[in-house]
Amino acid sequence: MAEKQSTQVVKHGDVTQRVGVEVIRARGVDVEKLIKMLIANAAAEFASTYYYYTILRMHLAGHEDYKEICEDARLEDRAHWELIVPRIYELGGELPNDLKAFHDQAGCQAAKLPDPPTAVNILTLLLESERCAIRSWIAICDMTFGKDPRTYDLASRILNEEIEHEAWFIELLAHERDGKSIPSGHFRRGEPGHAPYSKNASFYNP
Repeated sequence: MAEKQSTQVVKHGDVTQRVGVEVIRARGVDVEKLIKMLIANAAAEFASTYYYYTILRMHLAGHEDYKEICEDARLEDRAHWELIVPRIYELGGELPNDLKAFHDQAGCQAAKLPDPPTAVNILTLLLESERCAIRSWIAICDMTFGKDPRTYDLASRILNEEIEHEAWFIELLAHERDGKSIPSGHFRRGEPGHAPYSKNASFYNP
């Protein structure tokens, strides 16, 4: 049987505080900083990547194999947005009630269509966007490891897919730009945007 807590920060029946917040605060998490970081990452997943990846994919005309992999990354970034947003509210935060304000808080630079929109330029942009995402999510993992199991679990699942995305675009860019083979270990998703980690979905297995 678990020992009874000697102190009770949140009063009985109180709806102005959250035990789920106070326990991680007591374990050393700067909750306000964490919320800001999560909002920045959510903005990057939705506004800076999902939106712009839609445009980038359209301009990979003639490279249907590239378009398919870009589509996986695009839809999985949307899954990351949907996975992390509820956690922001659970922690007592909220999204900005203005799309431009939200976009401007993004932790990664917007993946705007390059000029000229060649396959090499687009793949380079996709690669660097994924690298920014990896850095952003590893920072969340470092902040919450051993202190906030729920946020850590969500962030690490997203991180798994971002690391895969980087490997995919390294493979494609090395082939397109340098004529080199740098295999990513890519396995086809069951369907575009299947997101095996962030959606708890299985890998392709016919």
